[in-house]
Amino acid sequence: MKKLLLLFMATALVVSCDSDDDTNEPQTTNLTMGIDGLEDLGSDFVYEGWIIVNGAPVSTGIFTVDASGTPSKTAFTVDTDILNQATAYVLSIEPAVDTDPAPAATKLLSGAFAAETATVSITDLVGDFSSASGEFFLRTPTDEADGMNNGNDQFGIWFGIPGTPPATGLELPVLPDGWVYEGWVVGTEGPITTGTFSDPTVQMEDSGNPFSGANPGPPIPGEDFFENAPTGFTFPLDIRGKTVVISIEPSPDNSPNPFLLKPLVGVSGQETAPTTHTLSLNSDSFPTGWVKR
Repeated sequence: MKKLLLLFMATALVVSCDSDDDTNEPQTTNLTMGIDGLEDLGSDFVYEGWIIVNGAPVSTGIFTVDASGTPSKTAFTVDTDILNQATAYVLSIEPAVDTDPAPAATKLLSGAFAAETATVSITDLVGDFSSASGEFFLRTPTDEADGMNNGNDQFGIWFGIPGTPPATGLELPVLPDGWVYEGWVVGTEGPITTGTFSDPTVQMEDSGNPFSGANPGPPIPGEDFFENAPTGFTFPLDIRGKTVVISIEPSPDNSPNPFLLKPLVGVSGQETAPTTHTLSLNSDSFPTGWVKR
C-alpha cells in the first residue's frame, strides 16, 4: 500500500512539473507581411524587419526578394507578448553578413500599428515626396574655352536653372543618413550615372564628373558626356529624347544600376539651354504595404 501511494505521488509530481514547464514556455505569434515594390538586393544585402517596443528595435527576421519581386518569406515567428507591445514596424536593408545587432541606417519603410495592422511607407523614414519636382537643362560647360559655347550642348545635362551661376532646380527633401540622390540618363544603351549628391536644397556639385571635359562644372549636380565611355556607350552622348531620372540610393550602394526609389522622372526635349525640361513625381516607384500581428 505504501509503495502504491509513493508511486502515485511521484507520478503526480512529474505531471505537475510538465504542466508548469508547458505554461512557462514563451508563446509565439506569426507576424505576416504584404509589401509590394521591393527588389532583389543581390547576394550581399538582405531585408530585415523590426518592431519597435518601448522605443527600442526588436528584429522579426530577415528575408530576400527574387528577380520577380517575390519575398522569400511573408510570415515571421515573434514572441507574442513582445509583439503585442509593439508600436511600429520598420524595414531596413542590412548586410548579408551582419555583425551589428542594431538596424542599419538604410531604413526603407515604416508604419505605426493601429490595432493589429501597420500600413508602411517611405514617408516617415526616407522623406515626404508629395511636393517633389525638378528642372534640368542641356549644356556642356566643361569643354567651353573662355566661356565660348561650342554649339554641342546636347551632350551635357545639369540639374538646375541656367544662370551665372545656375540656380538649384530640384524640389526634394534632404535625405537622412544611409541614403543619397543619384542622377541618371537612360537610353537604349541602359542607364548611365551623372553622380550622387546629398542636399538638393543648396548649390553643390555631385560626387564627381568622370565623363566631363577638362573645365570645372557649375555648382549643381550634372555631367557632360565626352570622355571614358563605359562599355556599351558611345561618346559624346546625345541627351535629347532620353529619359532622365533622379533616384534614391542606399549608401553604401549595392548595385551600379538605379535603386527602386525613383522620385523624379522626365524626358529631355530637343532644346538646349536656356530652355529647361521638367522632372515630375514618380510615386509609383515607392514600395507600399502592410504588416499584421
